[in-house]
Amino acid sequence: MRIDGSGTLRAGCVLCPNPGPMTLDGTNTWILREPGARDVVVVDPGPHDERHLERVARTVQEQGARVVATLLTHHHFDHSEGARYFSELTGSPVHAVDPEHRIGGEGLEDGRTVEAGGLELQVVATPGHTADSVSVLLPADGVLLTGDTVLGRGTTVIMDGDGGLAAYMDTLYRLRDLARTAELRALLPGHGPILTDPLGVLEGYIAHREERLAQVIEAVRGGAATPAEITAVVYAGVDPAVLGAAESSVRAQLRYLTDRGDVDGLPLEAGEN
Repeated sequence: MRIDGSGTLRAGCVLCPNPGPMTLDGTNTWILREPGARDVVVVDPGPHDERHLERVARTVQEQGARVVATLLTHHHFDHSEGARYFSELTGSPVHAVDPEHRIGGEGLEDGRTVEAGGLELQVVATPGHTADSVSVLLPADGVLLTGDTVLGRGTTVIMDGDGGLAAYMDTLYRLRDLARTAELRALLPGHGPILTDPLGVLEGYIAHREERLAQVIEAVRGGAATPAEITAVVYAGVDPAVLGAAESSVRAQLRYLTDRGDVDGLPLEAGEN
């Protein structure tokens, strides 16, 4: 299996046909395998789309391999909903941070090593997009599977009350350091194309977040007093399909700025769910 643009032999992608404003081209289901080995690890089987899940299982079978572990990067349905059916198809246990999403599997604690047929993966806790978000490092190829923590296009949504911006900023700084120390060659996102400049992408994500925070502060100082009013200023012209997500991001940013002491005197609504 080869990823165009990255040169790796250990990862392949089956794209789920669920495109949309929040999923971009669809969910990337990653198939990880040591060359020549029989055992395979699948990351993010996707939503409950039986044709997609059967196609992933068939792809593995046609290579004379078997799925021995399925990993979930986080609980959102477009990554996890199909896990039970996929487990029934393949007999694979499902490992996840959230116990409710495990199927005969174990937790994905930070630093845990997952091995399969000579393949070695490392779990990296990356909370922010959700509290249970993890990324998966494939050291042999210098690639990191990022789920929704880093997308192939655009930036991810931070939902207030599940993850949070403080955790997400810490995650971005951690991943930036990892990009340097592990000499990452590519990021394999849960949606969108492969990113072959990990350090540049992560630095861009950090800069983008700081820019958004500055825009929120400016909007507040300009008189915007509720999340809806701030959203109208900061995300002017946003696609109505993602307006709710934008307002949730504003709430997360307000909470972060309030905790940091950068804004005060906001109505209660601004800092609550």
